[in-house]
Amino acid sequence: QVQVVESGGGLVQAGGSLRLSCAASGRTRSSYDMGWFRQAPGKEREFVAAIRWSGGTTYYADSVKGRFTISRDKAKNTVYLQISSLKPEDTAVYYCNTHPPRPEYWGQGTQVTVSS
Repeated sequence: QVQVVESGGGLVQAGGSLRLSCAASGRTRSSYDMGWFRQAPGKEREFVAAIRWSGGTTYYADSVKGRFTISRDKAKNTVYLQISSLKPEDTAVYYCNTHPPRPEYWGQGTQVTVSS
């Protein structure tokens, strides 16, 4: 079982940056890879980035490569998403989950709004 709590979202101007955090509790150590996903208004939830919990290998959606960076602190059981060079189309609710995601592990997400 994994529980996640996302934080760090907010309102930011285009070109700005934010760091999102995902505090994970439960069975995370060397068990699950973790990912970030997002859902924009009127659109389906989509994959953003993922990280292997044990080795740290990272994966990104093409739309965020070079702008977003996923990382994890194993001691804190926390996953981060540094988001930079934000664009209005990055506006969405950002969620943390295992990767691949499990339906029962979706949290409340954190809202990121980018103004132009």
